[in-house]
Amino acid sequence: MEGVGDFTTIILIFLCVFLLLALIKIFHKLWWIPTRLQNFLSLQGVNGPPYKFIHGNTNEILTMVKEVKTRPIVELSHAIYPKLHPHIHYWANLYGKVYLQWYGSRALLVILEPDMIKEILINKDGAYIKPEAMPYVKKIIGDGLVMSEGEKWTKMRKLANFAFHGDSLKSMIPAMIASVETMLRKWNCDEGKEIEVFEEFRLLTAEVISRTAFGSSYNEGKCIFEMLARLTLLASRNMFKVRFPGISKILKTRDQIEAEKLEKTIYHSIVDLIKKREGIVTSKENDYGNDFLGLLVKANNDGSSSQRISVDDVVDECKTFYFAGQETTNSLLAWTILLLSIHTEWQDEARKEVFNIFGKQNPNSDGIAKLKTLSQIINESLRLYPPVLSLTRKIGKEVRLRHLNLQANTNVLISTLALHHDPELWGHDFHLFKPERFSEGVAKATKDNMAAFLPFGMGPRTCVGINFAIFEAKIVLTMILQRYSFTLSPTYVHSPVNIITNRPQYGVQVMLQSI
Repeated sequence: MEGVGDFTTIILIFLCVFLLLALIKIFHKLWWIPTRLQNFLSLQGVNGPPYKFIHGNTNEILTMVKEVKTRPIVELSHAIYPKLHPHIHYWANLYGKVYLQWYGSRALLVILEPDMIKEILINKDGAYIKPEAMPYVKKIIGDGLVMSEGEKWTKMRKLANFAFHGDSLKSMIPAMIASVETMLRKWNCDEGKEIEVFEEFRLLTAEVISRTAFGSSYNEGKCIFEMLARLTLLASRNMFKVRFPGISKILKTRDQIEAEKLEKTIYHSIVDLIKKREGIVTSKENDYGNDFLGLLVKANNDGSSSQRISVDDVVDECKTFYFAGQETTNSLLAWTILLLSIHTEWQDEARKEVFNIFGKQNPNSDGIAKLKTLSQIINESLRLYPPVLSLTRKIGKEVRLRHLNLQANTNVLISTLALHHDPELWGHDFHLFKPERFSEGVAKATKDNMAAFLPFGMGPRTCVGINFAIFEAKIVLTMILQRYSFTLSPTYVHSPVNIITNRPQYGVQVMLQSI
């Protein structure tokens, strides 16, 4: 019995030591590291809301976000920064354009100084890398082009550049036009009635990305789009919710369980698309098609091991382009139609330009390049209502950023929205719709400060789909302007909301009249 007692004592001692070490580790991660970093930056003049154990500042952020979400903007104002980023707006006014906030125990250094932002995004020394995506966001885009680093990113970027630039874009015009024509035929029945364009553009952009990137119709990819849309809502709902470390792996919430099921189903759905494409190889060796899916499948089956990518890589890239290819253009189109329905003088100017260049014919690549007025309108829409509201980077190694010494593993957050609505960069009329700002190009509009306008990022990681999105938007807007004039419906409620991308909470309702 004495031996059993000794053994029990040893087990108890072991458990006590284990628990003590676990508590020390938790204390180190959740208190010591954040407190030390907060003091380190405070000595350099960088302050912010104080760190709070476990949650950081997420409870404060949630409170601010929930409060503004329930309040539509009473007057139809484009000054949407306080509504979409209420915490950044409040803390930047309190602590300055460089301040520290906390997502749980994760430090977020918020930087709103254009010169610093330019240095971060150009990233000459490779010190600023992409941080790991938050769990829900990772389920949407995986480890695709948006999140990957190093050799993998280089390989994927090369494929995407080939798929969405130059002659490849020109070859997509017929598919884009056919998709828009289908939408406009439906609109013929709605002339003189109210139409909700955000939903219309959601279906349209899904159809376009399906046809041009994956060689299929919206109906074939419908389930994937719907599952990604559901994942997006789950991600938005859980964006600022922080749980005690380790608990989420043991006690999963309903949202976590649903998100994991959706992720698996999306994976298998895309694998089925891959197998289908592999089964229709033409007589030419390894000819899987010239669209994005074809290029990915070919890279997966490439004989050269240095160029080959895995099936998981193919799935992640497909998820990224299904999501990003639809969401950003959908947002851009909806907000542009809103702005043109309010500012009808610019709608008339854009229509005059469209008829001067194309008449009543469908748009072509040469004419699209000549749409100067429409380009100004799109840029101003992207400035006032950027689809992606913020960018993040992670400091990969100790670095000096202007006057600051920054430690490795600190995350950096850049609010695109804050930059686009900064009166110091855009003037006292920053909240007004004035496309003429861009009459001499982006550089002159931003007083030669390119980091003031970042709808698609900047530097080597500028969004690879920028040309695709602008190209598609110009085709859609051109074909609408050729056929309809539109005004804002009296039922419209102005309430932009951040659900991963910037979207109208209650849609955009307009009244159509044929011309």
